[in-house]
Amino acid sequence: KKGLIQVVCGAPNVRKGMFVAWLPPGSTVPNTFDSDPFVLGSRELRGVMSNGMLASAHELGIGDDHDGILEVDISSNPGASFAETYELNDYVIDIENKMFTHRPDCFGILGVAREIAGISGKKFVSPPWYLQSLNRAKPGKKQLPLIVKNEAPELVPRFMAVVMADTTIKPSPFIIQSYLARVGIKPINNIVDVTNYLMVLTGQPLHAYDYDKVAKLSGEVPTLIARKANNDRLRLLNGKDYMISGNSAVIATDSQAIGVGGIMGGSDTEVDDSTKNIILECASFDMYAIRRTSMQYGLFTDAVSRFNKGQSALQNNVIIEEAATTVTYVSGAEPASELFDEGSKQIGNTSVTVSPGFINSRLGLVLEAEVMKALLSNVEFNVQDGSHGALHITPPFWRTDISIPEDIVEEVGRLHGYGKLDVILPIRSISPVSRDEKLEFKRLLREVLSRLGANEVVTYSFVNSKLIEAAGQSTEKAFMITNALSPGLQYYRMSITPSLLEKVHANIRADDIRPTDDNEFALFEIGKTHIKGVYDPAEPEVPYEFERLGFIVAADDKTASRKYQGAPYYQAVTYLESLLSTLGVPYSIELSDAHKYDENTEQNIRMYAKGRSGTVVVAGTVLGEVGEYSQDMLKKLKLPVHTAGFEIDTTVLLQHVQKTKYEPLPRFPKVWQDITLRVEDSVPYSQVHETAQSTLSELGENMILRLLPRDVYHNEGFTHFTFRVWAADYRKTMTTQEMSDICTAISSTTERVLGTTRI
Repeated sequence: KKGLIQVVCGAPNVRKGMFVAWLPPGSTVPNTFDSDPFVLGSRELRGVMSNGMLASAHELGIGDDHDGILEVDISSNPGASFAETYELNDYVIDIENKMFTHRPDCFGILGVAREIAGISGKKFVSPPWYLQSLNRAKPGKKQLPLIVKNEAPELVPRFMAVVMADTTIKPSPFIIQSYLARVGIKPINNIVDVTNYLMVLTGQPLHAYDYDKVAKLSGEVPTLIARKANNDRLRLLNGKDYMISGNSAVIATDSQAIGVGGIMGGSDTEVDDSTKNIILECASFDMYAIRRTSMQYGLFTDAVSRFNKGQSALQNNVIIEEAATTVTYVSGAEPASELFDEGSKQIGNTSVTVSPGFINSRLGLVLEAEVMKALLSNVEFNVQDGSHGALHITPPFWRTDISIPEDIVEEVGRLHGYGKLDVILPIRSISPVSRDEKLEFKRLLREVLSRLGANEVVTYSFVNSKLIEAAGQSTEKAFMITNALSPGLQYYRMSITPSLLEKVHANIRADDIRPTDDNEFALFEIGKTHIKGVYDPAEPEVPYEFERLGFIVAADDKTASRKYQGAPYYQAVTYLESLLSTLGVPYSIELSDAHKYDENTEQNIRMYAKGRSGTVVVAGTVLGEVGEYSQDMLKKLKLPVHTAGFEIDTTVLLQHVQKTKYEPLPRFPKVWQDITLRVEDSVPYSQVHETAQSTLSELGENMILRLLPRDVYHNEGFTHFTFRVWAADYRKTMTTQEMSDICTAISSTTERVLGTTRI
């Protein structure tokens, strides 16, 4: 009647002259839309006809306030559209934020809008307040003291703060509440809502402290300090107590911590209904420290999701100015201090000079320079013409990921559209290429060792400190991994052998559970090792990669006692001899004490038992070590007594590999005879073997001669070395006398040179 609509309402705050949101008959109550839709109608309430309803913020699906109806706080005309008045008839774009992991600016609506404009070919212009400082945070008549310090610039690159006085805590203007509700953030009060609003808008988190609470927790002057944690105990806004330590940033007064920097504030300085003055904080934090602290304490907040992407510290000054201005608008407060800026010596983005040809050649395009300039200018890059047709490009301050010409190539390609690139297969030459020498050599090593019955394993390149110490090595010489896969894999290994020996006990046990005739095996691994202090000559800042081959052979006590009479050292030497002879590499095994090792090489031989191991030498160069392992290592790794092995440098080995020569086998049968030579203990085995081998080399015309070690016996100052001499003639069947003459020649030469006696 008379152009009016009658609605029955029992809300406690309803009064004459209010502007309210009316839901007419036939409409669905918004907060029931996705669950159980409630459609309004016209019906009689208490004897009076009521048409539709007057809505609260809760019923409109925008806030949690259900105590009274929503009062429209924007000037409007009766009958106007509520959605248009509060800009609710817009679009909400749901984007998977993993696509923006390397783009911290896109964790704010400004960045996403700029990106969408850019890929749509439209020019985007950021708000004036975001592009440069407008000096709006100047202190007013009222001055409140505050001391701001940044004692951890490596964790907090920039720490800014300003005091706001005479704050009135109340609900935010409804349009701000609606903005927050659209992105899933619950409105709290006008101060907290402003910090959340600007975080969503720009990607830069902020925090507000109750100034008077900070003052009570400080000394004579209210103090705000960014520093490293030092076993600080505090209660956070989630109501839980934490002990913060390690390489984490905390915000503190001069007496106690009041928040975990970049993650969550403390409850002791929370802004509540009694707050009169506040401190606005806008800071930047090290992204890696934020990530570590968040994972360590299980704290995952909206601030964490932005700070651990690496927000630009160059935007802090304009954002805290906008925060102070917005707080003035929503609460009537005004700045009551200077704008503190600790660590403000921020380095601006560097310019990049690139030619259009460079960009086109990598994208397969023929874009003109003007087109490229337009694409980049649309997203607020500063593009100037350089010399010789090049483009001089300066990225905006929020794009800290642009530093090299290839970054500009990516920008142009993305903004132009990768879908517009021609679908052309890459041109590849069909000319045969030479094989990689190192890969072919490793393949050969695998084939040889596999034919010898060994099994290849692949272990982690990372080991724990206990394994390094069990090998007698020093963890100080090993690279420590700061982001280890697990607490037990925090060091890069210095040698491969300990990783192989760690697998012996488990395999021996497995065979004990499933018994076989022989419980023995041989393992090998080809891999890389690093030692701290040794760097690549070609790249002095890069650690040198040692290419190594580790080999071990092991047998349980029963198998060893049944099959082997000699020491396990000789079994390891047999494998080594077979490998090197196949590769055509002449070598010798010398006493380890006869060599002076540098500190790095010395680390790798500590695991071997003195007197039961030797140094493998090729053409005067140390190739590696072969032998049995120390008693300490056998005990710590629970190794069987019959365990030995070797570790050699494959880079050195490759330099001495000789091409395989075809050697026809004799048609006549081979013959063999054992010879035992007694010599004083001071004469090493290597000299006896080399002297005997040189004699065979002189006798080897038209024959194949081999010298194989058979036994070593020690008694009363003398050592008996037994060799098997194997021979075959290409022309005839050899007689026993001819074989005896060869052995006589060996004994005569060794007697003359080394003083041996044939037994």
